[in-house]
Amino acid sequence: MSVLKQNCLGRNRRDFLQVGLGGLLGLGFSDLLRLRAAEAAKAAAPAATNCILLWLDGGPSHYETFDPKPDAPKEIRGDFGPIKTSVPGVQFCEKVPYLAKVADKLSIVRSICHKDSNHGGGNHYMMTGRPTPVPVSCGAFVTFHPSLGSMVSYERGSRQGLPAYASVGAMSRSGGPNFLGAQHAPFVIDGDPNREGFKVRDVVLPKGISEARAEDRRLLRREVDRLQRIAGHAAKDPAVSFDQFNSQGVDLVTSPKAQAAFDLAREDAKVRDQYGRTDLGQRLLLARRLVEVGVSFVTVYYGGWDHHTDIFKTLGGTFMQKFDQGLAGLIADLDARGMLDSTLVVCLGEFGRTPKVNASAGRDHWPGAMSVLMAGAGIPRGQIVGATDAKGYFASENVYSPEDFAASMYSKLGIDPNQVLHTSTGRPIQLVDGGRRIKELFV
Repeated sequence: MSVLKQNCLGRNRRDFLQVGLGGLLGLGFSDLLRLRAAEAAKAAAPAATNCILLWLDGGPSHYETFDPKPDAPKEIRGDFGPIKTSVPGVQFCEKVPYLAKVADKLSIVRSICHKDSNHGGGNHYMMTGRPTPVPVSCGAFVTFHPSLGSMVSYERGSRQGLPAYASVGAMSRSGGPNFLGAQHAPFVIDGDPNREGFKVRDVVLPKGISEARAEDRRLLRREVDRLQRIAGHAAKDPAVSFDQFNSQGVDLVTSPKAQAAFDLAREDAKVRDQYGRTDLGQRLLLARRLVEVGVSFVTVYYGGWDHHTDIFKTLGGTFMQKFDQGLAGLIADLDARGMLDSTLVVCLGEFGRTPKVNASAGRDHWPGAMSVLMAGAGIPRGQIVGATDAKGYFASENVYSPEDFAASMYSKLGIDPNQVLHTSTGRPIQLVDGGRRIKELFV
């Protein structure tokens, strides 16, 4: 069963989907079709590289993942020991054995850091590459600047009726488009793909019409007309041609590519097992299927990393197991299919965790050091970039900023990080302000 994960303010992913920003939050596919129909059609830019970003909401510990410190005092190194990886001389935490086996297919950047210790601010900084212009509290759900995924949507547009940007599980609180417009918000795919009979909203045939009758577009249109989401939007926006909007909806539910991408039952059972028969494992598999058919950017949301208490108890159970198996399964599967070179895989949260274990057997917020996993898109394999000091307090070698991370992401995806955007009022805003590419990722 999929469990909603909370941060230190007690907020869960459903809370974030229900507050603030209205249309700038994640949208259903019907919403996206309406908004895109209302603006001039934009040709999709050719792009060879897509992205799957696994967002670990709450801030994962670098000690308990990819930067263990076995020689540090017990109150710093924690309860878990290191293990060898497939890369000689490189160690990960013992709780990620699957990822240790595929370490020769990925890079770990151990030296990204910033100074914002709030969830809201840290989330925004890493999701957009820009610091927040005003202090943001832990629970804030804001996007002052376009997110990485929204910018990719803006640059590329949709492909063959599928969204350019999707978010599986939930949307990160700073995963929105801001001034780019709500048409570049992610198509949010909620629910548990591991559950039998899982269906994605708005991409299934309406009730009352069978697959055998789906070829009769007149009958299908009549059923689509009855969908409350479509009828409501058409009534609110008479400037949009209902015929055009309705036609797009019919195209979606009759698209073999769309149906195949969202139907995990079509996937080989052994492949599903490789990812793990869990909510997260199957979400990562769904992400692979989406980029395979042309979705440019997919964020997979996995919350619950705000471990102020009982961090070793939590990470010693299934919480870490499904993360480890699912992400390793994704990387290995992409590589086996020849897709890793054309797919950028990234895994991170908003910051790391404090060096000293607190009185509640947890670790607190710590932006001074964090580990980011990156693979694919020509990134050198089996590489550790940068380092933290001997006790893991601070990034100390080849130190990089969120701006550098964003500049590297955009460069890998064929987007100019130095370009200037304009808000709806004409105000110029540089996409990334002063970021430099992480040179080790472009060897």
